[in-house]
Amino acid sequence: MDDQVKIRGFRIELGEVEAQLLTVDGIQKAIVTAWENEDGDKDLCAYVVASEALNLPDLRSTLQPKLPGYMIPTYVVQLDRFPLTPNGKIDRKALPAPEARLEGGTAYVAPRTPLEEQLVRIWQSVLNHHQIGIQDNFFEVGGHSLRATTLMAKIHQELNHKLALRDIFQYPTIEQLVQLMGEDQTQQTYVSIPVVEEREYYPVSSAQKRMYVLSHLEGGEVSYNMPGALIIEGSLDK
Repeated sequence: MDDQVKIRGFRIELGEVEAQLLTVDGIQKAIVTAWENEDGDKDLCAYVVASEALNLPDLRSTLQPKLPGYMIPTYVVQLDRFPLTPNGKIDRKALPAPEARLEGGTAYVAPRTPLEEQLVRIWQSVLNHHQIGIQDNFFEVGGHSLRATTLMAKIHQELNHKLALRDIFQYPTIEQLVQLMGEDQTQQTYVSIPVVEEREYYPVSSAQKRMYVLSHLEGGEVSYNMPGALIIEGSLDK
């Protein structure tokens, strides 16, 4: 169970990923962990010791036939040696924070227009990734369905252009999105949810109204009770 992680709904055996990494020429040792960023999102991160400098696009191409996309590490960190604890075991807490993403095989192409520059900036904020090319595939540089939803919302908010979620999947590069947005001239201004004026009482939502009605039915008063047990030590400040 220690080697099992759940990322974006997929249960992953870290040992399976490590085993496939060890089949790659030049890789001598491999450790795979679930790295959690500041937003609470988890990505697979591979730490490897290799006999030569790794070419990240080539490494991704090598892994693609062997592993499904969700099991290919988003980050890879090449080390000279793994940090060890005093008793000789690998010190996972001492492994460095990942920086190098396992990029796709496309060459970097810089933005050429103001719209491409705006989209690059939005992608950088969503993916927490400093170098994004207009031909990079969103789902090969750390994107997934949840981040695609965030991307869609940010494009609407900052560019007043409302895309469907399927558009991100069908047009996963900035170059393709720019072409799509150019063909679709309809713009929809982003409107924030307004803040209501301060008052003593507020109308309930339909979900709150349902809870209120249920609480008045026989037995309904315990419908939303959450049973649990705690052991509290020391003096209790009620």
